[in-house]
Formats: sequence, structure tokens, C-alpha cells
Amino acid sequence: MPAVKVKEFLDRNGVKYTSILHSVAYTMQEVASLAHIPGGEIAKTVMVFVDDRLVMAVVPASKHVSLASLKDAVPGATVTLASESEFRGAFPDCELGAMPPFGNLYDMKVYVDESLRGSEMVFNAGSHRELIRMQWADYERLVRPHVAPLAVQAASSNP
Repeated sequence: MPAVKVKEFLDRNGVKYTSILHSVAYTMQEVASLAHIPGGEIAKTVMVFVDDRLVMAVVPASKHVSLASLKDAVPGATVTLASESEFRGAFPDCELGAMPPFGNLYDMKVYVDESLRGSEMVFNAGSHRELIRMQWADYERLVRPHVAPLAVQAASSNP
């Protein structure tokens, strides 16, 4: 069960959370639609390299990571997107592309877009069938992410 690691971590730390089950979906916009949650309120984890180290960039599902903004948050670093083949092995307990934004569980730094700082966090639980909703304050306390402006509006698919 992919969600076991993150749920056990939350339980050990006394965090209250809700699991939201949904039909299988592979994009966060599909997940948002199935879960009836606006895409701007669901966090997606994007894997990037900062220099040669794998890190998590967490942005609203309705947006994209701005590599230039992430570079501003880490001055002097080289920032590039990681391909699935480059991060596949880093998450043996998760379905590919459904990593929860808990870099501390995988020895990675986490950068979160400032727009996600609010009352709650909603994110993939390690599978393409489950989300977790929890309080932002608990997430921030446990993960200690670097918060910065990282997201840019996704290009519209409509002409």
C-alpha cells in the first residue's frame, strides 16, 4: 500500500488527516475533478535537480513550476527538471508520479509555492487513487519546507 509510509509518519506525529479515495487518475487536474477540489487547492510534487541533488518542488495542481523562480530561491544553483527515469528509484513505496510532498521521508529538500501556505494541504498519498488532507501548520512543522514563489500559470490548452 503506497500510502502506508506517509500515514504511519503522520500517525506517529499525532497529526489529524483525512484520506480521500477516488478513481484512478494520472494527472492532478483529473484528480482535482474526481475529488471535487479546485486544482489550485491540491498540491502536486514535481521532481527537479538543484545542482546534482534531487529535490521536490510543490505547486498547485493548476500551475507549473517556474525553474527560474526556483533558481531565485536557491541562488547560484543549476536547476533542471528530473525525468521519471531519474527519480523512479527514489520512491520505492509510491506509484510513479504520485509522490507525497514529504521530502524528509526520502532525504530530500522540499520547496513549496507560497500560494499553498494556508489552512490546509491536499496531496497525493503515494498512489493514483488516494489524497490526504491535513492542516498546513502540521505539514510545515513536520516537513519544514522552503516557501517561495515557485508557480506560474499553466498554459491554456484552448486556442
